[in-house]
Amino acid sequence: MTEAQRKEEEKEKKRKMKRIVLVVNSILLAIGTSGGPLVMRLYFINGGNRIWLSSFLETAAFPIILIPLTISHIYHYHRHVTKPNLISIKISLFFFSAVIGILTGLDDYLYACGIARLPVSTSSLIQASHLAFTAVFAFLLVRQKFSAYSVNSILLLSLGAVVLALRSSGDRPSGESTREYVIGFVMIVAAAALYGLVLPLMELVYKKSKQDVTYTLVMEIQLVMCFFATLFCTVGMIINNDFQVIPREARDYKLGETKYYVVLVGSAIMWQFFFLGAIGVIFCASSLFSGIIIAAFLPVTEVLAVIVYKENFQAEKGVALVLSLWGFVSYFYGEFKQDRKKKKNRCPERELPLSLPPNT
Repeated sequence: MTEAQRKEEEKEKKRKMKRIVLVVNSILLAIGTSGGPLVMRLYFINGGNRIWLSSFLETAAFPIILIPLTISHIYHYHRHVTKPNLISIKISLFFFSAVIGILTGLDDYLYACGIARLPVSTSSLIQASHLAFTAVFAFLLVRQKFSAYSVNSILLLSLGAVVLALRSSGDRPSGESTREYVIGFVMIVAAAALYGLVLPLMELVYKKSKQDVTYTLVMEIQLVMCFFATLFCTVGMIINNDFQVIPREARDYKLGETKYYVVLVGSAIMWQFFFLGAIGVIFCASSLFSGIIIAAFLPVTEVLAVIVYKENFQAEKGVALVLSLWGFVSYFYGEFKQDRKKKKNRCPERELPLSLPPNT
């Protein structure tokens, strides 16, 4: 085997490995996107009312990251002659990850405020509007290139959220004032806008990093980000006296004290799947692709909410669901065609059928 053939074989192995990582993280992101809002809403509709606690749970399970991170370090330790450092993240990257973590904590709070007041089926499709914000910030921050198919996908997914908004007032839960409902609506839109900024910021951090961006480093970044997001929400819990209220709220919970804590743990795990998947997809592909997956699976959350919580399913929600699925298929069809064109032109530098940060 010649040197050129050996290098080509190594590149092909890396491409396959990145595809596997992309698929795994996409599945985690899909599970978190659908499961996180459902479990959080379960907390609120059965007697829970602590906003800061709910936002805290969105990143509180970050120690789970230590499991794949430890496995990765062990693998690289035995594979390399020169033993790698236990911690690879540099100070500058640590700082930027911490700032993004604080923004994420604020986003968690805004989202929890919204989902406490809105049905899951409504809040999920409103949240899909984050894709439009992601597209704008991705263009401004990382110069994201758009094809006709990706533009079509963004328009369809955003249109689905607009269609839903036309009938949103009819979904106001019984006993809730119009003012509370409007606050929830505004909070969800604000959360969508902020998360639309956070995704491209993460991609920008990867691109501007002055060190090689590996998946191990990505997990370290997420560990730092989730730690500071959790710290931000912990401060809010302390100020709001949430820690003192939790035992009493557990005793009064409609499903029982034991199930109260099960719901809290389940919520934390589901949201960690979401964040682990989102950061991994950005690493393997782009912030726009991560936004596409989130937006595409939010309608699945809507359908599950209708089934599980008996929420209303108006015609507008059905139209929004069809538009979202159409947009999802449109994006992947465009990427499939682009990948085939690249292969025909024998362009070896693209390692995935999705745009990759140049230093990955």
